[in-house]
Amino acid sequence: MPYREKSIEKLYYTIGEISEILGESTSLVRFWAQKFPDFIKPARNKKGNRLFTAQDLANFKIIYHLVKECGMTLDGADRRMHDNIGGEDKRVEVISKLQNIKAKLLQISQELAQKQQTI
Repeated sequence: MPYREKSIEKLYYTIGEISEILGESTSLVRFWAQKFPDFIKPARNKKGNRLFTAQDLANFKIIYHLVKECGMTLDGADRRMHDNIGGEDKRVEVISKLQNIKAKLLQISQELAQKQQTI
């Protein structure tokens, strides 16, 4: 599983939380936020820390998918996101949901295997 899903929807995510979810370094998340200003628009708190919305997180997941999983360049990913600004491309969302289903099925399978061993 490339990145870890959070089950609780938050209003804002810190850069550390985004990097943990994606499994990438905070410097890469910061770089992507600067490279994709049309899609990632962090707010700042009084201390100056970046705070990302759920939409920003969804855009980070799309960037992750395009760059890390599909092997696109940053410019290619930027063009793809601009071409799909209406949101017709839901592949990242579908992949994420399928990965969650797979993880749950594997967990159930392991629990059944443990029960069979005890019988």
